Amino acid sequence: MAVKEEPFHHDCGDNALQRSPTEKPAFTLGQIKKAIPPHCFERSILHSFSYLVHDLLFAALFLYFAVSVMPKLPSGLALAVAAWPLYWVLQGCILSGVWVIAHECGHHAFSDYSILDDVVGLVLHSALLVPYFSWKYSHRRHHSNTGSIERDEVFVPKPMSALSWFTKYLNNPPGRVLTLAITLSLGWPLYLAFNVSGRAYPRFACHFDPYGPIYSDRERAQIFISDAGIMATSYVLYRVSASYGFWWLVRVYGVPLLIVNAWLVIITYLQHTHPSLPHYDSSEWDWLRGALATVDRDYGVLNKVFHNITDTHVAHHLFSTIPHYHAMEATKAIKPLLGKYYQSDATPLLKAMWRRPGSACTWSRTRIASRRASCGIGTSSKSTTLLRRRCCFLLSREVSFESLI
Repeated sequence: MAVKEEPFHHDCGDNALQRSPTEKPAFTLGQIKKAIPPHCFERSILHSFSYLVHDLLFAALFLYFAVSVMPKLPSGLALAVAAWPLYWVLQGCILSGVWVIAHECGHHAFSDYSILDDVVGLVLHSALLVPYFSWKYSHRRHHSNTGSIERDEVFVPKPMSALSWFTKYLNNPPGRVLTLAITLSLGWPLYLAFNVSGRAYPRFACHFDPYGPIYSDRERAQIFISDAGIMATSYVLYRVSASYGFWWLVRVYGVPLLIVNAWLVIITYLQHTHPSLPHYDSSEWDWLRGALATVDRDYGVLNKVFHNITDTHVAHHLFSTIPHYHAMEATKAIKPLLGKYYQSDATPLLKAMWRRPGSACTWSRTRIASRRASCGIGTSSKSTTLLRRRCCFLLSREVSFESLI
């Protein structure tokens, strides 16, 4: 029995959003790949390094401005007052682009040589206090299990019954402000250090622990290398602090790094917790439907600064080895084939961020059994599909992404 997919309104007052279809798509991954021009899968060392050199040159320029020009500005000028915030924003954004290039190295999208990719990625991510191999492996599992309630690594909705006791006190404007502040400032390091917002493991999970449950035996040696990279960067930062002062280091390096971390959380969180996207349990999940359970967003001029990880994320989840400089062309090629399976959202960034922390707007098969009677639907697989569509809004009250902090 065919059921029409109706737009739905969630509780934050936005315009109607079209739910992503959950049926198995009529197309295959091979057909999607054939729709993409073959050259989009080609990686060029020179092309990739040109973007990295471009970013590093701008980062060096902004650093020179901070340490050599800003101290000479007359204190009464408006530019002198705005100079540090301006530097923080510009440097934070350009270093976010460097972060994305290191992320591409982890996906083997930087060059045809995996050793080169790992060396470049290790240096870049270590400089930004990211354990390169540790995150590479956990992120790879995220790509392998996207949209799976049981196996996805991060941003998996929890049943309301599993939420912390204080969650209900945050579902108000002051609570949303507090949630956003903690999420954007501490969300990323808390995830790395304590697996906050990550999938449940049988024991304590940490990206810095080579013997933690996140990693297999063959991966443990590289986790040690990641830790060594973090320790080397920490030592350099200690020496810089000893020479120039702690607060100098905070102004020049610390605040831009906080902005990098905040952008990382914003981008990934909004791409994977959109109200229109499904999550699947093990009885329905498959790789292709999971990979399609993400959304592209337009960040304006920052799309280029962030190397289009923002507005080509659907293509990235389908083919993560496509370099960013071909991702836009690949996205345009697959959109006609994906049709309604392609998801994008033009909601302004601040509005989207405001609605997410205080919203339980998501849907899945979680706790379906407890709702069958109230919806008047039986237990067959067809009935379950009907239930998901007809009672989506009811079920959205039973799951939440409020587990980020």
